[in-house]
Amino acid sequence: MNLTLRGRWIRVVFTLAAAVLLVWGTLWGGDDDFPFGPFRMYASAPGSNEAAKDSRVEGVDVAGKVVPLTETNSGIRRAEIEGQQAAYVADPARLREVADAYAVRNPAAPALREVRLVIRWHGVKHSRPTGTWTDQVIADWVKS
Repeated sequence: MNLTLRGRWIRVVFTLAAAVLLVWGTLWGGDDDFPFGPFRMYASAPGSNEAAKDSRVEGVDVAGKVVPLTETNSGIRRAEIEGQQAAYVADPARLREVADAYAVRNPAAPALREVRLVIRWHGVKHSRPTGTWTDQVIADWVKS
């Protein structure tokens, strides 16, 4: 089937518009402009001797047991927490929402008395893991 002249022009206009958006996004865009802007989430890495960051959320139940809080047991993805990390650091009381979500999904489990946002810094030397790490609690909510 042959395209009409009007159909060809419509395709040319849309192709040029997409090309302009791609060039604009590449030169001046950011992550929020994806797919027309660069997606930089994994585009950079720490130096060859700099520690690698690994964030996690963990709870402590009333018996003192540390419980990893995951999407499966809380319904909240780690990326959602990482995306709002600064807000959790500024207001750790927001971590109560994670405890509440955990309680809803795990009604038979002991209640959480604490939820904390932890960064594990993995040691790296010459771009290889050293097997060492240090944990840094950056936000901590304790049930009152």
